[in-house]
Amino acid sequence: MNNSFNQNKKIQNQQADVFSSLMHSRRSVRKYDQTANFDHDAVARALTLTTLSPNSSNMQLWEFHRVISDDKRMTLASYCMGQNAAKTANELVAFVVTPYKWKERAAMNANQIREAFDGREDETSKRALKYYEKLIPFIYNNDRFGLFGLVRKAISYFLGRNKPMVREVSKADVRVCLHKSSSLAAMTFMTAMRAEGYDTCPMEGFDSIRAKELLGLPKTAEITMIISCGKRLEEGVYGDRHRVNNQDVIFNH
Repeated sequence: MNNSFNQNKKIQNQQADVFSSLMHSRRSVRKYDQTANFDHDAVARALTLTTLSPNSSNMQLWEFHRVISDDKRMTLASYCMGQNAAKTANELVAFVVTPYKWKERAAMNANQIREAFDGREDETSKRALKYYEKLIPFIYNNDRFGLFGLVRKAISYFLGRNKPMVREVSKADVRVCLHKSSSLAAMTFMTAMRAEGYDTCPMEGFDSIRAKELLGLPKTAEITMIISCGKRLEEGVYGDRHRVNNQDVIFNH
């Protein structure tokens, strides 16, 4: 028993050390070595892991657009305000949210629930199915002007007077929710790329209209960020990492 425990503890410690090493070595790199070999398959492997990222209600309302060809990559780099992190990258990946796909994703999850709870009529199975067939459509169904969201806000306010209630139910709140999920995926991707021996830089400074047009995205899609990939040059890391003190941001309750 003790041998098994010790062996498991040793493995856990090794895994923790590996993860700690990845997080400490990951930096936002602003300039890449364009003479270094680059394995584009590493990006494919990292994105496969990225799809496993946690996301709101398992709706997976995201897409990951790889820009590999020289012409499109340099065009997109110019739309990223000509940042070195974009101009010198071997590949650019746009993290995109797709709110317009909510119906098919809700149906996908509902079907999964039916299969998982086949033959069951208990409250748990009914509640799970109701979540995707009733609650998700109620939250995600939005009109152009967000009026449905205002109605949901009012309902949430009145119900919340007497019991705990989710308050983030407007169209804008759903938008924030989707970008949260996309950002979680982006962090998974950057960590996975570091595990492959490559570097990344997340960029928010870009012309979203031109970038969406280049990628053939519909108007209702939104780009959360564009991540550049490559092998770092020493001058590509702009100085030592600086963070505020832990006591200023970590609190116990």
